Amino acid sequence: MKKLKRALIAGTAVLSLCFLVMPMAVLAAQEGTELPSMYATFWALVPPIVAIVLALITKEVYSSLFVGILVGGLFYSGFDFEGTFTHIFNDGFVAVLSDSYNVGILIFLVILGAMVSLMNRAGGSAAFGHFAKQKIKNRAGAQLATVALGVLIFIDDYFNCLTVGSVMKPVTDEHRISRAKLAYLIDATAAPICIIAPISSWAAAVSGFVEGEDGFSIFIRAIPYNYYALLTLVMMIAIILLNIDFGSMMTHEKNALKGDLFTSGKAASKAENIPVNSRGKVIDLVIPIVTLIISCVIGMIYTGGFFQGESFVAAFSNSDASVGLALGSIFAIIITIIIYLIRRVLTFSECMDCLPEGFKAMVPAILILTFAWTLKAMTDSLGAAKFVAAAMEGSAMGLMNFLPAIIFLVGCFLAFSTGTSWGTFGILIPIVVAVFANSNPQLMIISISACMAGAVCGDHCSPISDTTIMASAGAQCDHVNHVTTQLPYALLAAAVSFITYIIAGFVQNPWLPLPLGILLLIASLLIIRAAGPKQAEG
Repeated sequence: MKKLKRALIAGTAVLSLCFLVMPMAVLAAQEGTELPSMYATFWALVPPIVAIVLALITKEVYSSLFVGILVGGLFYSGFDFEGTFTHIFNDGFVAVLSDSYNVGILIFLVILGAMVSLMNRAGGSAAFGHFAKQKIKNRAGAQLATVALGVLIFIDDYFNCLTVGSVMKPVTDEHRISRAKLAYLIDATAAPICIIAPISSWAAAVSGFVEGEDGFSIFIRAIPYNYYALLTLVMMIAIILLNIDFGSMMTHEKNALKGDLFTSGKAASKAENIPVNSRGKVIDLVIPIVTLIISCVIGMIYTGGFFQGESFVAAFSNSDASVGLALGSIFAIIITIIIYLIRRVLTFSECMDCLPEGFKAMVPAILILTFAWTLKAMTDSLGAAKFVAAAMEGSAMGLMNFLPAIIFLVGCFLAFSTGTSWGTFGILIPIVVAVFANSNPQLMIISISACMAGAVCGDHCSPISDTTIMASAGAQCDHVNHVTTQLPYALLAAAVSFITYIIAGFVQNPWLPLPLGILLLIASLLIIRAAGPKQAEG
């Protein structure tokens, strides 16, 4: 009843907003303008904000995303019924589902789901969980192992989320770590690691946005200034070693110690209902995962021209992550099935049964991704990028030393609203290069890093971010639970990063601001621990 009441209140608020702006839109339509009246204005950011607010209020992500898409369609069409649904269908759902990059990601998702189902059915996941329980003696060790694996898989954030989740779920479940905490650890070692890893799909993307400069060299020089990513890593280690949890995450962790890994009761691991082969060994998980990693690396450098003579680094810079991951995962699942048949842990019929099971396990993630991509298409059609670019260019010159901190906040807001880090890079980095390239190259490096950090932070917080969605899928955690439990952690790291960027804008060297930021972060965590309720023990 309470949820229904919240949904009605939220729906009323959205309808009120629509009626508020309707006169302007109708007037613009009568004037015969080609672009919508709200094009390149703050209204372009309203649809994703509506979706995010609704998701956090109602705890229901599908309808919230659809309402955001609907608001975007109404704004674009001038509240014309036919124009709204034509735009949503043709320029939204059809366009994003026919985009080759998106299709590659969906193929990768489905195959990963099937591989997880195969590993579970073969008994590899259970065997690895028992093995890890003998080697990893406590909850802190299980969480540190999750972080270590996330750091090692730095090639791509999607790949990171799903692989780390597949491997570490049996371990964290054995040590009664909540799925919300697992999702946070996965998410915090996905984009934050990729954005400071020179050999990653993210490094290639950032380098491509720095026009007229040596993009890869600038990326390397910006790593020490990427405070949000670095502080997030420090924060994870600190909360694990010091056993600090706060916000709703503490509730999830206390419930996990009692055996309830999900707290809400909504999520349920589909893999647990699948018959498990008692003869499965640890190698039945290790070999498929290693095969997957090697196959995906080969797939990515193949798309970058490595086998046509490009160097390894250049091939990564030019790679198509979507195609590379899809190709790699297809080869990996074929090899996995062959190995299981040779070892006789699964029959061919059982292997084939795992394919639809894996697909079904990934349906929630696929639905949320499709809605999120469509919402981004609505936002793009309203000119959100041009609005932010114009706002930044208009205010840049008078705020030189404070600009890194301001860019960090703008990057956070834009990535949070649109759910995309790469789109934020594409908007802000060219502006930063134009402002600073000929006047203050060092401040340009700091500001580019602030843009990357802000984009990752906003992406980390946003319920419509594809990386956040992947982290939920990797941990098999309820998506809204993941967002609400992660948000306080991300906001704390963001607040400390903002202060650190203010310092960096004046001292303009990497060695003083980062230690000060780490000290401030640790002090904040200790204060939270001292002021809060008793921590979960286990």
